[in-house]
Amino acid sequence: MARLPASVDIDDLIQVGMIGLNEALTRYDPAQGVQFETFASQRIRGAMLDELRDGDWLSRSSRKQQKDIEAAVQRLEQRLQRAPRESEIALELGLSLPEYQEMLGRVRGSQLVYLEDLTGGTEDEPFLDRFLPADEGANPQAQLSVQRMRAALVEGINKLPEREQHVMSMYYEHDMNLKEIAAVLGVTESRVSQLHSQSIARLRARLRAH
Repeated sequence: MARLPASVDIDDLIQVGMIGLNEALTRYDPAQGVQFETFASQRIRGAMLDELRDGDWLSRSSRKQQKDIEAAVQRLEQRLQRAPRESEIALELGLSLPEYQEMLGRVRGSQLVYLEDLTGGTEDEPFLDRFLPADEGANPQAQLSVQRMRAALVEGINKLPEREQHVMSMYYEHDMNLKEIAAVLGVTESRVSQLHSQSIARLRARLRAH
C-alpha cells in the first residue's frame, strides 16, 4: 500500500491477488524445486501488476511533462539551496508562467507513486526500489530503508512553500476535495490542481535526491 497512489482500490487489488494465488495453486509443480511460497508470490505480484498496468491512465506525454517538471525542480533546488518559486521553475523550463501553469493543469491527477516505480519503467533504477525492496519484512536493512523514505517524505512536505503545504494537508490529511480547498484558499479549483501537481513534482524530486 505504501507504493500505491490513492486512486487504486485496495479491495479490487486484493481480489486480483487472490486470482493469482488460485492460478499458483493449479500450476505449481514441486518437481521444479521451487518453494510454493516463492512461486505463489511471483504469480500474485504479477497479477497485481497486470491490473495496475491496465489502470495506469495517465498518458505518456503527461508523464513526460511531469518528469520534466521534477527535473527542473531538482536542478533549481541544487543551485538555489531552497524551494524554487513557480516563476523560477517556469523559466528553467523555458516557459512563460501561464504556459507552465497550463502544463501543471495537463498533469492534473499526478501521483507520488507511478506504475513505472513498481515495475522499472524506462529508467535504469526505479527510485522507490532503493527504499522498498520486495521482501521488506525479512530484511532489517529494508526496514531501515522504509524509515528513510518516510523521513525524507516528511522532510520534503515540511519544506514545501506554505500554500502548497496547506493544499497537501487538506487533500491528504483532511480528505477535502479540490472545490473545498479552493474555497478555503480563495482560488479556483484549477489553481488548486496546479498547486497539487507542483507539490508532487517537488516531493518526487526530493525523494530522487535521496
